[in-house]
Amino acid sequence: MRKRGNKILVVGVGNDLRGDDGAGPAVIDALQPLDGLQAVCAKHDGDGASLMDLWQEFGNVILIDAVRSGQAPGTVHFINAAQQSLPSGWFHYSSHAFGVAEAVELARILGALPPTLHIIGVEGHDFSMGVPLSEAVEARMDYLCALVRRDMQCIRNGEAMRLERPCHA
Repeated sequence: MRKRGNKILVVGVGNDLRGDDGAGPAVIDALQPLDGLQAVCAKHDGDGASLMDLWQEFGNVILIDAVRSGQAPGTVHFINAAQQSLPSGWFHYSSHAFGVAEAVELARILGALPPTLHIIGVEGHDFSMGVPLSEAVEARMDYLCALVRRDMQCIRNGEAMRLERPCHA
């Protein structure tokens, strides 16, 4: 395994051609530029193996993805994946059999999980091909960007970042 650096990797996971599945990439687009926060941004399709490869050089990873947990569309979740398992059912609308949740848990077993891995999930509504983000997810974009920026600042300052409970629109 390569040595992990202190830089922050911000990954927007999803397919921007599949409605709310494009929430992660949309956050990456909205975050540019990152105003000197020394972070690397990437869009990713959610394939677990290449996701593990992408984060291997980073000690701090923030991953944004659309989820389906049964909460209201637009609900925002924050998971410290370095400290707790991911609910695997949240990520199974993806076209990848080995996706985000599986990559995180395999990396945990292999001892290859980044020391800081935060997952910011936004509850999706419509994952149909060719549709834009739903109104509920679109309405949360500014909040998601602010949450990512706050998380980056907390990481830089060595502070804990958490969302006490799912945040509704």
